[in-house]
Amino acid sequence: MIHVHSSVSTPQSDQWPSLPFQEWKQTYATLHMWTQIVGKIRLVQTPWINHSWHTALYVTSRGLTTSPIPYEDRSFQIDFDFIEHKLFIKTSGGEVKTIALAPRSVADFYTELFTKLGELDLKVKINTTPNEVAAPIPFEQDHEHADYDADYANRFWRALVHADRVFTQFRARFIGKCSPVHFFWGSFDLAVTRFSGRQAPAHPGGVPNLPDWVAREAYSHEVSSCGFWPGSEQMPQPIFYAYAYPAPEGFSMATVRPQGASYSAELQEFIFPYDEIRQSAHPDAALLEFLQSSYEAAADLGGWNRPELERPDLPLQFD
Repeated sequence: MIHVHSSVSTPQSDQWPSLPFQEWKQTYATLHMWTQIVGKIRLVQTPWINHSWHTALYVTSRGLTTSPIPYEDRSFQIDFDFIEHKLFIKTSGGEVKTIALAPRSVADFYTELFTKLGELDLKVKINTTPNEVAAPIPFEQDHEHADYDADYANRFWRALVHADRVFTQFRARFIGKCSPVHFFWGSFDLAVTRFSGRQAPAHPGGVPNLPDWVAREAYSHEVSSCGFWPGSEQMPQPIFYAYAYPAPEGFSMATVRPQGASYSAELQEFIFPYDEIRQSAHPDAALLEFLQSSYEAAADLGGWNRPELERPDLPLQFD
């Protein structure tokens, strides 16, 4: 059943927006599937890059993008625009197709998107079973998820913009191997990951509807990872998180700042509620403190060679 919501976004604001899980969970579930469809298109058309980095989406000043996707001697990209509430398909030949982001089923979105791709002579096929979710419904059969509240879609994107800004600043402090700041559509979270440079023990796998070899390749080397996740029924609030793989001895007992951060035995990671950040007098500084202190716990307890992996702060301006 399709539930109709307002298609008009709230005015833009520099403030970190409220994002109560229960208020937008149906839109979240639908948008999760839409991003999976788009992400799988990038997945099948892009050469495999270590740790599945070729599959992720990226935050833009208007939404999320695949970045350019190769197709024979052309390229194309798919952009979610959470201001105009449209999906854009753009090719290197100058063609543009659009799809309205509005209350509609996953099946309807899937059908229209692949129709538009066909009109652009982009013959792409994907595995239509969603990844990393329990009881997945193939996209072409999913008439259950059909909500789209434009205001909450816009709020979520604005939260991603803030997280992306701060994560990028945090990433700049590290000269060792480090991922981009990117959005994983399987788990529906924005993440950035630092690497010690050493190999890790084989990951046990067991992620729902994800081949174990993908998890093992993703975690082939030691990591300290952090991210932003909008929550779930089991954790019904948006959170920032930080974890280490493998977790060094004593990691769960480490002191992570600022006040409000804690270790979740259920998630096996440190968490810092988004609302704690949002309501802080200095949100960016509070989030950076969480990211830095959780990384230091992983790196110090794990014996990382920090002098070789980090750099001193650089001046903010240069000639």
